[in-house]
This record gives sequence, C-alpha cells and structure tokens, in this order.
Amino acid sequence: MKQKKTFKKIVALGSACTIAFSLMVGMPVEAKSNKMNMAYLYGGNINTYTSLVEKTKNTLQEVSPSYFDITEEGNLKLTGAVDSSFIKEMHKKGVKVVPFLSNHWDREVGRLALENQEKLIEDLVEAIQKYDLDGINVDIENVTEEDRDDYTSLVKNLRRKLPAHKSISVAVAANPNRLKKGWHGSYDYAALAQYSDYLMVMSYDESYTGGPVNPVASIGFVEKSIQYALEYVPKEKIVLGIPFYGRYWKDGESFGGYGISLNTVDNLLSKYNSQVTFDQKAQSPMARVTIGPNDPKAYAFGKEMSPGTYTVWYENEASIKAKLRLVQKYGLKGTGSWSLGNESGTTWDYYGLWLNGKYFSDIQGHWAQEDILSVENKGWMTGMSSTVFSPNTSLTRAQAASTLVRVMGLQPVEGASSFQDVSDRHWAKKDIETAKQYGLIQGVGNGKFAPDEPVTREQMAAMLDKVIVETESSKESEKKFPDVIDSSWSYSSIMKMTKNNVFSGYPDGNFRPKEAITRGQMASLMNRIAKYVEK
Repeated sequence: MKQKKTFKKIVALGSACTIAFSLMVGMPVEAKSNKMNMAYLYGGNINTYTSLVEKTKNTLQEVSPSYFDITEEGNLKLTGAVDSSFIKEMHKKGVKVVPFLSNHWDREVGRLALENQEKLIEDLVEAIQKYDLDGINVDIENVTEEDRDDYTSLVKNLRRKLPAHKSISVAVAANPNRLKKGWHGSYDYAALAQYSDYLMVMSYDESYTGGPVNPVASIGFVEKSIQYALEYVPKEKIVLGIPFYGRYWKDGESFGGYGISLNTVDNLLSKYNSQVTFDQKAQSPMARVTIGPNDPKAYAFGKEMSPGTYTVWYENEASIKAKLRLVQKYGLKGTGSWSLGNESGTTWDYYGLWLNGKYFSDIQGHWAQEDILSVENKGWMTGMSSTVFSPNTSLTRAQAASTLVRVMGLQPVEGASSFQDVSDRHWAKKDIETAKQYGLIQGVGNGKFAPDEPVTREQMAAMLDKVIVETESSKESEKKFPDVIDSSWSYSSIMKMTKNNVFSGYPDGNFRPKEAITRGQMASLMNRIAKYVEK
C-alpha cells in the first residue's frame, strides 16, 4: 500500500452500520467441510515416517510414499521404502497410503514405462493388492507432448484394472503460461481428470536448479496455475501443491537454484547473519544469508553451503497461508505438499484451520468474524498467534498504533524511542513512533506511552477524528449521550464519529466512553472505514 500524503475523507457510512459496540453474538457460521490434505514422503529414514505423520496433528488424510520406481526397461521396481508395518499403522490412524510412481525426471525411462504399460499396470495392480495399498499417484515427469496420448492411456487403463475403491491421482505440471510443448504438453488435464480421482497440480518450481533467482511459488504463479486447471478440470478434482522447500543462489556463482528444506532455512536464519524481507507482490519471503569462514558448516539436502552470501527464496507461515486462502477462494479439493518432514516446525499449528477456511480457532460464530477475516486479509490486524485472534480481549495502545499505521499505509519512522516504557526492541516501537509523528496517538505523560494499557471508546473516537479530515458530515451529531458531557475532552470527536455512523451508542442510550474496545470491535471499526481509506 502506498503511503498516503493526506488522510482520506470519510463520508457518511449509512444507517446499516449502527451496530452497538457491545459483546454481541450473531448466528453461528456454518462450518466448512473438511478439505483433503495429502503429503508426499520421499527420502529420509523410513523409520521416522510415522512420527512425521503424527506431527501433522491429524490434518492428513493421505500419504504418498516413494514405493514405485521404474527400471531402465520400463518395468515396475519396488523401492526399499515399502513397509507393511507403516501401512498398517496408517490405516489404524485412518490415513490412506497411496504410493507415487516416478521416473525421477528420466525421459527415456518414462517413455519406456508408457510403452510398456500393459505389464507395468499388471504389476502395479498386484503390488497394490498385495500390500493393501489404497491406490496410486502417477508422477511421471519430463516426457513431452509426443507422449500425451500414451500418458492418458496409462491412467485410463489403470482405472479399468484397479478396483473402484482404489484411488488414482496424477501429479501434473503447473501451467500458468499455457504451454503446449515440452513436459507441460504431456498432460491432457481434461482426459486425466476423467479417469482419476484428482489431479495434484505441482504449483511450484517457478524457479529451478540452474535458473535465475526467483520465488519458488509466487502467489501470481500459483493462482494462474489454478485458473488454467479450472478451464479443464472440475474444482472438486484439483489438489493444490504446496512446497515445503526453497531455493538458494550464492553470490558470485553463475549456477544456483539448489533446493533447501524449510526447516533448514529456519536453522540458517537462527545461526547465521541474515536479513529477511517479504515480497508483497509475490507473497513470498526472501532471505540474504552470510556464512562466514569461521562459522559452523551448513548443509542443504546433504550439499555443503560454502562460506559466502546467499539469496534464499522460500516459504514461511505468511506465504503458505496466502496459498491456503486460494483453496477456499476457488473451492478446490484440497492441498498436497512436497514433502513431509521438510516443513517448518510450526506449520501444523495453523495448517488445518487455514486449509478449511477457519483461520482462527476462536472466531467461529463470533459476531465480528467476517470483519476479522477481512482486516486480517488486508494485513491491517494479525492474530495473537497463528491460530488465535482473541476477539474479546481488550485492544492495547500499542496494537491500536500498529493497526492505524497499517490502515493508513504510513512509512515507519526510524530512530530511538520517544518513550521510556517503549524499548527499541518493543515489537510496536516503529509503529508507535510513526503514529505519534502523524498525530494519531500521543503518550500518557511523564515520558510514557503505556503500550499495554487498553484503549477506550472515547480514545479511539479521538484517534479516528485525527484520521478523518473535514467532511460534509463533520458537524457534531444532534444525538446526545447522557454519559458524554459537553465539556468532556472527547465530546467533539465522539459527536463527529457518531454523526458519521462510525460509532454508535448502546441500547440504553449511553456511549460508555471509558469502556475498553475489544480486538473484535476494532476489526469492525476498521472494516467500516475500509473503502474510504483505501481510495
């Protein structure tokens, strides 16, 4: 959001906004149906697979381990990862085990598999039955448009030979640029969807090994990939791929884009000199990491990262949440992640909620739920944690300053803190200084700001009176409140905000100026003025 040189005008908001600011509970919001969540299992210690699934906090319905490889002759090869005890344990937990069939990017091997599909299918069906597997995920990559019909034939014949209760899914290349040639051209989205339960859209690898420095999966890349898929596939058959990895490039080297797990990125950021920025357009984080010659050695997927400075594009909570929103926006079947065990440690704290459009665990059915979701989506207010918003908790002065600075799009002010009770390390220090400079909020006297003190209704009315410039409705309201006397310091601001229907009184006729505002009420206030401050 660009910085606004002048504060935007607020005009009358209409009588529809005259909801009393009390703790109101509306009709319960209908719970959204559970979205599917699957994850690939690849590499690592197979003895840890069960614990990796358990860390997902019951958010997985399906895992896809690397059980099916292809020989140089195009035949099925069972990998050493096949584990009957793991399969049984997953079934006890209600998790389906659907291994993926892969040529590991080997075009010749992939083509031989498609040419030899009758024998391949026979062996796959036998293996699925023998190990009590729940289906197959076909992940043959790097064949071309020349193999398109054979690819479709493989999936069609698998569907014909496999029992109906066994699932078939296909991992398909993301195609935001609508390419017809190369490996993108090998996927007939419409035909593959006809014979499979879903398509797993690999909406990542926007950047790649040997390629230029770019995000792994910018929000534009992902959304265009979804839009392309929707032209050929019912939304109920689209699973959105979520990358649990990033890529890195070393300064001074012409070749880069090597893969790195998200938990390794977290480790780099905690151990080495680093700076993180979040690209708002891409909705992706980027880090600059310097590994000194005397620093401990760093490794990513077994490859040493030698001393030097690196650019790392990766995923974090904010970028993953942005992608999960798209599942709700387009009504998709769910998500699939590559790959389990590479995610950040806190991923599963919020993943299930956000995947299912709930976002915060404590706002379901709350009267301000839609307002909260709206301002969170705009980046104006954030939760108290990744899963809790605390809508009924009082808004603090620090939170008020931070929210108003975000709403107005003001550039942060640098420099030392003006208040003795706001240290330079305080989370809202810059926002407090910025709000003070623009006259939105002042200290409480004696060099203090009282950042954790609650904001009252009259204080917020005064703050918004400073945000709102003269309007045709800037005159004081004709409505009077018994508990707001004419000589009160906040009288004029309260009357103006009431005139504009930004605030309203309570059913008993009072305004309750000294009553603290809750976080839910603040979300409602900000949403009321949103279309005006966004002009």
